[in-house]
Amino acid sequence: MFLIEDLHIKILDKCPDIKQLKTIHCKLITANNLASASHIALKLMKAYSDCRQITLTRQLFDQMPQKDVVFLNVMIRSYVNNKLYNQALNMYKTMLRLNIIPDHFTIPQVLKACSGSGCLRVGLQTHVAVFNKGLHSNVYVGNGLITMYAKCDRLVDARQVFDEMPSRDVVSWNSLVAAYAQNGMFCDALEVCRTMVEGSGLKPDAGTMASLSPAVTCSTKSENLMFMKEMFMSHTRDSLVSWNVMIAVYVSNEMPADAVNLYLQMESCGVDPDSITVASMLPACGDLSALTLGRKIHEYVKRRRLVPNLTVENALIDMYAKCGSLNDARKVFDEMPRRDVVSWTSMISAYGMTGDGQTALTVFADMQQSGLTPDSISFVPVLSACSHAGLLDQGKRFFKQMTDEYKIVPRLEHLACMVDLLGRSGRINEAYEFIKNMKMEPNDRIWGALLSACKLHSNMDIGLIAADRLFKSVPEQAGYYVLLSNIYAKAGRWKDVTAIRSMMKVKGVKKEPGVSNVELNNQVHSFLAGDQSHPQSKQIYEELDVIVGKMRELGYVPETDSALHDIEDEDKGNHLAVHSEKLAIVFVIINTEPFTPIRITKNLRVCEDCHIAAKLISKIVEREIILRDTNRFHHFKSGFCSCGDYW
Repeated sequence: MFLIEDLHIKILDKCPDIKQLKTIHCKLITANNLASASHIALKLMKAYSDCRQITLTRQLFDQMPQKDVVFLNVMIRSYVNNKLYNQALNMYKTMLRLNIIPDHFTIPQVLKACSGSGCLRVGLQTHVAVFNKGLHSNVYVGNGLITMYAKCDRLVDARQVFDEMPSRDVVSWNSLVAAYAQNGMFCDALEVCRTMVEGSGLKPDAGTMASLSPAVTCSTKSENLMFMKEMFMSHTRDSLVSWNVMIAVYVSNEMPADAVNLYLQMESCGVDPDSITVASMLPACGDLSALTLGRKIHEYVKRRRLVPNLTVENALIDMYAKCGSLNDARKVFDEMPRRDVVSWTSMISAYGMTGDGQTALTVFADMQQSGLTPDSISFVPVLSACSHAGLLDQGKRFFKQMTDEYKIVPRLEHLACMVDLLGRSGRINEAYEFIKNMKMEPNDRIWGALLSACKLHSNMDIGLIAADRLFKSVPEQAGYYVLLSNIYAKAGRWKDVTAIRSMMKVKGVKKEPGVSNVELNNQVHSFLAGDQSHPQSKQIYEELDVIVGKMRELGYVPETDSALHDIEDEDKGNHLAVHSEKLAIVFVIINTEPFTPIRITKNLRVCEDCHIAAKLISKIVEREIILRDTNRFHHFKSGFCSCGDYW
């Protein structure tokens, strides 16, 4: 008998699979009903619970003639671990009916059940029992009370429990941090975390970092971000959760280059990414047009069999779309065994951003035929696709379908798309009337769309109205000053241009510098206009001079209206020649093999001169140039752009 016990009891502690577990159970029963021994029955209960066989766990419990506090604790813990919180609380009530006194192992599990079910009533009764039984000084009980009160939206009580604890461990601090974070009080959570690190010398765990990741959206974002970095650096680097949290923090704070660098560090440290890492990293690759890294991650996903997974697959579609690789995006989409509204919306948006409005509308029709009902988010890329492709009538029809057929109340995003659609089509007056008839207050995106249209069609009268509204609502946004300055510049009203520039200077408004990013050998290179900080600057400028010479042979004349300075045309041309897009394009040309596609991402709208230049360069060097600006994609090939010069 003891030989059998030695062979099988140890295996129970190693959490065998369910088939092996049942085999061991049968052997223990045949060995003089060894399974009825209390210590072996407890091990079997725990093993079945770990295998999520809670019914079998309960059968073993019911078969035991004598049940003490240990059996009841194991049964309660089994229910809690399998998220059957109400059953756990019922078992606790059974314990009380049997006059079995709960101990310091019982209470934390009961409090977890109260947290999971949101049962404040039992939680309060348990708190009273804690005092009556003298368990209030137990750190595990205190931690459970903090979590329970936080889950039940009783933060004041959670803080009081924490403050009254005679001793605290790292879990106590982490529980309070999580309590504030879960209730959206991220700045308070950060303050507690700082006190924890500076006052007690304890380190937050990975779960705490995950709770704190939204905290960098607080008003002191840069300060909070620095604190998160410090915590990450002091944390164990082999914790995948910590890496995932920090990558997500960078991505959510529009710091994709930092996210990419951290991901590469993570790989070098030998930490294997999971589906959460991948879903966070792919948007960063898309933001930087880092197609090489994106494809590498996709290969990893397939190798590790992380798909099918809707979140990962949708992120892949979005990444390929933002990198301008529509064929890859469509392949992922077509191979998905199941698609949700996000999948379809991402594909519609991908076609819309490249100017292929007709295909975007075809995909939308396919989505409707698939049986999925479009939501309010789905209609945004549909209307945007109509705008980018100049499909005025179709755009109006879809807006009417959204409101009349699907009963979707238009949001500001939809209204901005309609203003953009009308404005791009030259219907400036109609767009202005549309704004005046809106039932909600227009925001800066709507007035900005109108101002952009006024710049495109040189409508100064309505442009001034739109600019006035923008200067009042978002006086710190430099882009709108520049748009109005553009309107004046195109009309040759340089005194007004100077006045706008003076106004910006007085208000302390600074124009955001144009930055163009390009990926090469897993490294992202960034360029500013006139940038000479790059190690290859001398070579870049020499090659740029050669290419500009060839452009002039093809009839290139700088589009000097794009240069917003009252200077001679020759000087304007020199200024335009060193825009960040041109530097990035030339950098790729001199560092890659002939015919290699060039992928550029810019943080501002591409100017008219760079658009003309990119068309000519694509013809001269016989390369496809994929440039994504803040508005859309431009695919330049053989001297033509996919946008048809409509952007």
